[in-house]
Amino acid sequence: MFDTPFDRYHDEAAAERREQEQFDEREQDGGYDPAEVTARQPKSRLMRVWIGVLIVLAAITAWWVLGGGAPAPAAAPLPVVTVATPLQKEITEWDEFVGRFEASRRVEVRPQVSGQITAIHFTDGQFVRQGAPLFTIDARTYRASLAQAQVAQATTALALSRDNLARAQRLVEDDAVAANEIDRLKAEVRNNEAGLAAARALVSARALDVGFTTVRAPISGRISDRRVDAGNLVSGSGGSQATLLTTINAVDPVHFEFTGSEALFLKAQREGLDKGTPVEIRLQDEIEYTWHGKLDFTDNGLDDESGTIRARALVDNPDGFLTPGLFGQMRLATGGTHKAMLVPDTAITTDQTRKLVLVVQKDGKVAARSVELGPQIGNLRVIESGLKPTEKVVIKGVQMAMPGQQVSAQQGTIAPAHAETRMAKSPPAKFRAAAATFAE
Repeated sequence: MFDTPFDRYHDEAAAERREQEQFDEREQDGGYDPAEVTARQPKSRLMRVWIGVLIVLAAITAWWVLGGGAPAPAAAPLPVVTVATPLQKEITEWDEFVGRFEASRRVEVRPQVSGQITAIHFTDGQFVRQGAPLFTIDARTYRASLAQAQVAQATTALALSRDNLARAQRLVEDDAVAANEIDRLKAEVRNNEAGLAAARALVSARALDVGFTTVRAPISGRISDRRVDAGNLVSGSGGSQATLLTTINAVDPVHFEFTGSEALFLKAQREGLDKGTPVEIRLQDEIEYTWHGKLDFTDNGLDDESGTIRARALVDNPDGFLTPGLFGQMRLATGGTHKAMLVPDTAITTDQTRKLVLVVQKDGKVAARSVELGPQIGNLRVIESGLKPTEKVVIKGVQMAMPGQQVSAQQGTIAPAHAETRMAKSPPAKFRAAAATFAE
């Protein structure tokens, strides 16, 4: 049907057999040619070789088709995972707050007398000491008023009235002076004493005005820029109506003000955290918590609208680096120091709302454990509950392991990364500590 090499070969073999039969008949009759016999012998041997090859090929084909040559597929190797028991270390839990630095004292510098500014004695932004002169106001008017005080006249009048009273009292024994004259002289003495006291008070008041013509720094701190220049008239009418000259912020120490939720406030109250509790603060461009202070103030009530309470810490700032208005992140040790289990954060998987870690059991099968997470420390996560200290947690190859699957487990270790003191946020659950570090 099909013109294949095998078909052509069979046809040629049949023709060759017919020719051989005819040759054999002629040979029996004695009518063969010797040259033809010689040529016929190699051709017969070649045919026999081809027939043998065909038989061998047919046998091999039959053996293969009947299933003797197809090797059975090899069994798939077990997934290889790395396991380790949870790391157990002492940790300190912290709660974190965001706040900003404020000056421990802030003063608006205003004049107490009116007049013309004649001199300015500071450079904008410099640090000034308490009592240092800042502005000078023209004092000539106030010195002239001081000179007008009549203290000398009041002193002379008082001395004269006292002498008159003394002479009159000596004449009383001789009945030379009436009693009412004595009374008049005594009243005159008292009147002159009051006049002298008023004159002296006037001198003190006008002396103060002269002193107020030099405006001095009321506190030590960093001064702002001047709001008026020399030559301007300023008003010293008192209160907020007086001209604002500049402001001074006390920056050593500084305050760090923050707010906390009602839950954190209750937690701190139950743990006895009060004034003097240490805090640590870091700035926005810092990794480590390099600034240290102490709780200084907690407000006497929660805000009705936000449900938060205002608090404050006092931070030393000897070099004046911390500037009012800077934002910072503060942590407060509220959880104490305790021993905790930690696993790599990469070993934790999520199943809808549950957090899981995979463990390898004694029979080599994988099982899932639902765990409750705590804060993160570097590359490790605190496990609050749901895991035993002796269980072998899958720390590498998590993506190749499934619950109920047989695996090949290799032993590994859990170690904190180099930046183990760095902190990260914890999941918002039940107002636990927001972060933790290893206890020193």
